[in-house]
Amino acid sequence: MAWLTPLFLLAVLAGAAIEWWLAERQAAAAASHRGEVPAPFADSISKEQHAKAADYTVAKVRLARIGLLIDTALTLALTLGGGIALIDALWRNVHLAQPWLGLAVIGTVALAIRLVNMPLGLWRTFVLEARFGFNRTTVPLYLTDLAKTLILTVAIGGPLLAATLLLMERAGRWWWLWAWGLWLAVMLVMAWAWPAFIAPLFNRFSPLQDQSLKARIEALLERCGFTSRGVFVVDSSRRSSHGNAYFTGIGRHKRIVFFDTLLDTLGAPEVEAVLAHELGHFRLKHVRQRLLVSVTAVFSGLALLGWLATQSGFYRALGVPTPSTHAALLLFVLAVPAFTFFLTPLSSAWSRRHEFQADAFASQHASAMELASALVKLHRDNASTLTPDPVYAAFYYSHPTPLTRITKLRAQAAAT
Repeated sequence: MAWLTPLFLLAVLAGAAIEWWLAERQAAAAASHRGEVPAPFADSISKEQHAKAADYTVAKVRLARIGLLIDTALTLALTLGGGIALIDALWRNVHLAQPWLGLAVIGTVALAIRLVNMPLGLWRTFVLEARFGFNRTTVPLYLTDLAKTLILTVAIGGPLLAATLLLMERAGRWWWLWAWGLWLAVMLVMAWAWPAFIAPLFNRFSPLQDQSLKARIEALLERCGFTSRGVFVVDSSRRSSHGNAYFTGIGRHKRIVFFDTLLDTLGAPEVEAVLAHELGHFRLKHVRQRLLVSVTAVFSGLALLGWLATQSGFYRALGVPTPSTHAALLLFVLAVPAFTFFLTPLSSAWSRRHEFQADAFASQHASAMELASALVKLHRDNASTLTPDPVYAAFYYSHPTPLTRITKLRAQAAAT
């Protein structure tokens, strides 16, 4: 598999070049339209707010380019540069048996990646986000979140990783099928456990207290034939002023969660319209479709890994002279994104199609005009650029561009 080395290198460098080029286009588009608010937004967004969104976009792009350079260098250093091979050789001197050797090597690589990326994350939170007035995370809260995340990663990820390594070692040729079943079971358990046990470790979730809004939401749920375990408000304002809303949980255990910052910004009819959009994703089976795609992708990926793990050339081509189960996992996790990156536009286009469909659903069960109004406020308060580069948006955006989406919603409202 000597051909894999140049192919992997080409994929990494080509992907990085495309990302850099797209980032340049996005920054240029935001900066060139900085002084003029698009006409459909002129009554809702001031020139100062529009300029802030442009500056925020440019600042995020500049930071992302630094991250791109770091990620590209780190990927090549760990693979072709021999980083994984070096860490593996050092741990082999301790004479650990599997799965402990694999856990030690993978844990060390994961820790190294985290440490390398930590300065950029700190800068993003405490400098960039603070500069534009979004950050509310304190240093103690940041450190507490970091400690909780590390504990959960070890407590949940450690046993799952150990079980996967043992399956690779002892379950024979079809180990990957058993691993897929294990990962699927864990995904379902996590979807159930996250809202009830894990998310409350980081945030406080309180039942919605606004009775008029609650009644409005319950009426909407009944119209849409949707059941949930309650409507909750999360104290996201402890960390950021950005607003959002989401569903969590599975089956009859689904919860509706609003950021407190969102409720501070939107009126009741706008909240109802936003929720109707999210309900549309469920009623139109978008969530189920995405879950099936995810499950299929994991199945296909593990099947491919099952074959690659038996090919000694796979290890040598990516910088590891000694084959092992943990090296196979690490190389696969680092190499696959270099190739799947080129599928991003397809995934983005599929997601945008779902967003348009959910908007149409919301227009039928709530108000298209109120949804448009809510989106304008969210773009304004989150300092999202209203003038993205069309090529960048086509490649990355999981949602339609603001102008396209809101113009269509206003047209739908005028037609009713």
